[in-house]
Amino acid sequence: MKVLFDLQYLNVASTGIKTYMVELAKGFRKYPHPEIEFIFTHEPDEQLKDESFKGPQSKIQRLNYHLDYFRWKEFQLPDLVKKYKPDVLICPDFVSPAASLPCRRLTVIHDAFFWQMPQNYPRWWRKYFLSLIKKGLKEHTEIITTTEYSRKSLLDNLGDDFPISVIYQCPKSLKSPSELGVFSKLNLEKKSYFLHIGTFDKRKQLLLLTKAFADFVEQTGSDKKLLLVGGPGQSDQMNDFPKVEALIQELGLAQQVLLPGYLSDGEIKFLYEGAFAYVFPSENEGFGIPIPEAMGFGLPVIHSDQKALMEVAGGAGLPFQTGNQQDLLEKMILLEQDSALCQSLSEKGKIRSADFSPQKFVEAFHQIILKSGS
Repeated sequence: MKVLFDLQYLNVASTGIKTYMVELAKGFRKYPHPEIEFIFTHEPDEQLKDESFKGPQSKIQRLNYHLDYFRWKEFQLPDLVKKYKPDVLICPDFVSPAASLPCRRLTVIHDAFFWQMPQNYPRWWRKYFLSLIKKGLKEHTEIITTTEYSRKSLLDNLGDDFPISVIYQCPKSLKSPSELGVFSKLNLEKKSYFLHIGTFDKRKQLLLLTKAFADFVEQTGSDKKLLLVGGPGQSDQMNDFPKVEALIQELGLAQQVLLPGYLSDGEIKFLYEGAFAYVFPSENEGFGIPIPEAMGFGLPVIHSDQKALMEVAGGAGLPFQTGNQQDLLEKMILLEQDSALCQSLSEKGKIRSADFSPQKFVEAFHQIILKSGS
C-alpha cells in the first residue's frame, strides 16, 4: 500500500503541529511496516529550514503565504497524487484538497478551537480557514484527532458525516545533549523553579499562573522561580505576552518570573531535567503535549481540569479547577510542602508517559491505514 504524506506546512508550523508532523515523519521511517510504502512530499529537515514565511511578516508577505498555501493544497498536492497514485493521502494540518481525488484521505484536525474560541482569531482568517477545512472533507475521508475530548468537540461542530478516530501523539524527541549553560544564563539551581513551556496565547492562562505564583511567594516565603519559556501568542487577539510582562513588573517579580523566550532543544531538555514541577493552567487544549513530555522527565505536573488535559494526564497529574487562581495556588503550596506527593506523582507520571511513545503513535496510524485498505 502506498501512502503520500503532506509535509508542506512544516515551513511555517510552530509548537504542537510542528512536533506532530516531525515526530510522525521520523516515526514512519524508524518503524516501517512491510505492507506500507511512505512517500513524503518534502524532506522534513529541508522544509523546516525554509525561512520564506517565518518571523514578522508584512500584510503583503502574509497574503503571499496564504496564496502559496492555497496553490499547494488545491493544485500542487493534487498533481502529486496523480503522479504517485497513492492509496492514502495524509494531511496533518487540518486541510485536505477540495478537489476529488482517487484515494482515501486521513485528515488530522487537532482540535475544535476555530469553532470553540472564535474571539481568538481575525474574523476573515477564521472564515477563510474554516472554508478550507470543510471543502477538503470529501469522499473517502477519515478525520484523525488527538483525544476523545477533541473527537466529541469535532462531532458537535462537524457532525458525523465522516468517521473520526483518536490517535494519541508522542511528545518531541529531545535527543540533543543537555545544555548545562542555560542554568548559569538564567541564574537557576536544580529543583528551584516551576516550569511552563509554550506560547503566550490567552487560553494558556499565563496571567493566572503569574498571579498564583506571586501569591505562592508571598504566602510561603519561597525563593523558587517561575520560568515561562516561549514566545508571543499567534495573533494580536491571542497574545498575552505584553500583559504578562507588565504584570511581572507591577508585582515586582522580575527576578523570580523569568521570560527567556524560545530556547534550543538542549536547553529545554536541561530545564526539564532540573525543574521542581511543571504547571499547565490552560483553559482549552486539544491534547497538551507538555504533560507527557514533562512526565517523561519525572516531573510532578499541576494541570487544569480541562477535559483533554485530564484525559492525557490519566490520573497521574495534580489537577486544579480551570481558571481558579486560589485552587492553583493551593496545589503549588501542596507540592512545596509534600515531598512524598511529589515522589508519587513523579513515579505515576513516568508510567503514564509510556502510553505516548513514538512507536505507539506510528503503529496507530499503521492500523488505520491498513484498515482503510481492507
